[in-house]
Amino acid sequence: MPEFRMHKTLSEIPAAQWDALHDGSNPFVAHAFLAGLEQHGCLRPSWGWTPLHPALWDGDTLLAAAPGYLKGNSHGEFVFDHQWAAAIERAGRDYYPKWLFAIPYTPVTGPRFLARDAMTREVFCRLLVESAQQLKLSSLHANFLIDSDNAACPVEWLERIDVQFHWRNDAGWKTFDDFLAALQSKKRKNIRHERKQVQDAGIAFRIVHGDEASNQDIADMHALYLRAFADKGNSAALTLTFFQHLARSMPRALVLILAQRNGETIAGALCLRGGRSRHPASCDTGTSMCGADTLYGRYWGCFEEIPGLHFETCYYQGIDYCLRESVRVFEPGAQGEHKIARGFMPVVTRSRHHFIEDGLDNAFARWCVEERRAVEQYRRAVLAHSPYRDDAAR
Repeated sequence: MPEFRMHKTLSEIPAAQWDALHDGSNPFVAHAFLAGLEQHGCLRPSWGWTPLHPALWDGDTLLAAAPGYLKGNSHGEFVFDHQWAAAIERAGRDYYPKWLFAIPYTPVTGPRFLARDAMTREVFCRLLVESAQQLKLSSLHANFLIDSDNAACPVEWLERIDVQFHWRNDAGWKTFDDFLAALQSKKRKNIRHERKQVQDAGIAFRIVHGDEASNQDIADMHALYLRAFADKGNSAALTLTFFQHLARSMPRALVLILAQRNGETIAGALCLRGGRSRHPASCDTGTSMCGADTLYGRYWGCFEEIPGLHFETCYYQGIDYCLRESVRVFEPGAQGEHKIARGFMPVVTRSRHHFIEDGLDNAFARWCVEERRAVEQYRRAVLAHSPYRDDAAR
């Protein structure tokens, strides 16, 4: 008889069994990534993150599991529910702690309900509700879902959507000039101008994978990450030892884009690259893809403000990398309308939410419908002002 268990640390689940439940294409759901966050001081209860990973076992065999966290706030989620929290608290109820199934600090679509088959995944989702009731939690939240996980959620779970901007090479471009040729003239000229500004400033770029990066490269990238958060008055959660852990445990997934002048690093972007799927036929299609053939831009920072440097480091170098490496999709992070003019187009993301108390799902259902209508209208407006030529294949 299968047994539903809770794990307060991912190290309680063998890495081989966890990783056998996903196809290996999305780096953020890998045991090495998630366990590394816990082991290297990136998840702190004082910041609202307490690991609680549900798992379904048949003896010593893992049937299903999810990256789960008790949240004492909504920090680091990128699906914003502050209005919900305020409404619940005004009604004299507690919104926190809630139970979140997501990748901490990572607004990237990917697997959440890991399972051996679709039926097990659906059973697992129903068991999550029973566990939340027993734990006296207010609600369940699953962010940035692939299609199969979205379909597994019980019908009463509320669905929210949002938009991110992704670059896709469905036209078979081989070079950056091929990509530029597909853009409208004004957009093409603007990109060339931005790139020339950086080149004229004497900036050169090194792109290294984790196994090619020196200790100094890793230290420089972490210092840049800290600088970016400090400049915005925010606290940086990821530690230097976590960056070092990624370089060791996920050496070909980690990609550092380092901007240098006279051999000194002055800016950089940290990316992760998706792996080849172990089960290509199982990859979701449509707007929610598996991670195969995808580059994910995550963090950037600079020690100097130079015109065009942000766009070159975070976007154009990433596109160049994708073209050289035959990577089809580049997801540079959440939000940012400035990405549209640089060839990144709107893609819908999905999350699901369920309140344990009877009636609350219905109370927020209309809000979700109105939000969906606004997001869809916004996406249509963006598509109507595409930076690409009408006759360009993309």
